[in-house]
Amino acid sequence: MSKLFSEDNKAALISPLNLNNPVAVQVLGICSALAVTSQLKPAIVMGLSVTVITAFSNLIISLIRKTIPNRIRIIVQLVVVAALVTIVSQFLKAYVYDVSVQLSVYVGLIITNCILMGRLEAFAMQNGPLPSFLDGIGNGLGYAWVLVAVGFVRELFGFGTLFGLQVIPSGWYAENGGFYANNGMMVMPAMSLIILGCVIWALRSINKEEKK
Repeated sequence: MSKLFSEDNKAALISPLNLNNPVAVQVLGICSALAVTSQLKPAIVMGLSVTVITAFSNLIISLIRKTIPNRIRIIVQLVVVAALVTIVSQFLKAYVYDVSVQLSVYVGLIITNCILMGRLEAFAMQNGPLPSFLDGIGNGLGYAWVLVAVGFVRELFGFGTLFGLQVIPSGWYAENGGFYANNGMMVMPAMSLIILGCVIWALRSINKEEKK
């Protein structure tokens, strides 16, 4: 039990959430972060999918790392990730089909996510199963919370909804005699880049102040 809560394991789990965030600090996984954040629900599903795949691919590669010939290690890693992506994709189609349709090809493209291959090469191939599993969870959640933050802002101000439910009162809208209008720019891909840039700036500023 003490090994589970060792400083190294805590760092592997917690560091990617903030100080070593894969999106905001390492600037990895940007393409999918921009593509699936027009609404909150697909952003959450995508984040959780990447978390599950990163955690279990790290675990599996760590368990077999000593038996993998060095010259084919990348191929083995890709096979493991591809198998997990296929399982997650089929699960989404079976239980959240509408979100699966929204995510479209981006679930399949998780296999090309730099975060996964980066953690397999940099961490899972060098460390034991437990730290690798925790590192996968940490990096997945670090990726996920950035997606959720961007998706929250875009859906709220772009559609006036959260999870598809109306949040901004209808009486506020100009067509009903109010003062508000949804910001159409929020649903455009370019706006996701701007919001993501703001998240990166804010996180790095906070970390810089903490280091002082």
